[in-house]
Amino acid sequence: MTALRDLVAEELALPVDPRVAGMAAAIAAERGDSSRAVLFYGSCLRQSELDGLMLDFYLVVSDYRATYGKTWMATANRLVPPNVFYFEHAGLVAKYAVLSEADFHRLNGPETSNVSVWARFAQPSRLVWAADARARDAAIDAISRAAPTLLGAAGRVDGETSLDWWRRAFALTYSAELRAERKERGQSVVDADRERYERFGSAAIAVIPASASAGGWGWRRLEGKSLSVLRLAKASFTFAGGADYIAWKINRHAGTRIELKPWQRRHPLLAGLSLLPRLIRSGAIR
Repeated sequence: MTALRDLVAEELALPVDPRVAGMAAAIAAERGDSSRAVLFYGSCLRQSELDGLMLDFYLVVSDYRATYGKTWMATANRLVPPNVFYFEHAGLVAKYAVLSEADFHRLNGPETSNVSVWARFAQPSRLVWAADARARDAAIDAISRAAPTLLGAAGRVDGETSLDWWRRAFALTYSAELRAERKERGQSVVDADRERYERFGSAAIAVIPASASAGGWGWRRLEGKSLSVLRLAKASFTFAGGADYIAWKINRHAGTRIELKPWQRRHPLLAGLSLLPRLIRSGAIR
């Protein structure tokens, strides 16, 4: 694992726009002493112009109860992780997801069938804030589990190159959630940085356990899409402007032109449920 961990640590330490670092520190400050690490990830990671975009962060905390003043939010975060929140700072907007250190470690590993976390952190991310060296090391250790978990779950096909393995693995994970991205998204993620995936692939493949179990994607799809609906319902209580964000996300990735009615903005849960059948039929989400 040493070679892979070194690659992860090096990538996590790469510099980011100072405004991203400032927002990460503000997110950590909002949750106080329970904050352990803030990670920046997603499509904005590759953008030089951040105005008008919504940045994506994960906030890793010590304990859910210590993070929230409300017991129901701690329970929701534990039962259907993560909780997601809207955030504004210095003219930029973001959403951040909250996971405990224990859950972040677990959800990056092969003991977790749901793809949501390990599929994201097998991709590039940045550790933009950490409470201390122990928090930094814990984040590196957790993320080092993601790539072997992804590739191990996909299983290798004889004669397949490492890049094709990555492409197929991402395609499987995109099929296991309600996604607005086009079908080619898994391939474009890899093709945008082939050299990175070659390096990480060699290191990750070397540490996939011999006991790794590929397959089970029928169950992963059922679980993943069900959890996506539950998270959408929960976000209607935690995420300001959630309906507008969902519409923006779908329009951006699927090329649609959804315009929300006033009642849909007032009732984001009902808006999401009312839009879902039409979006599935049209292929805007899968």
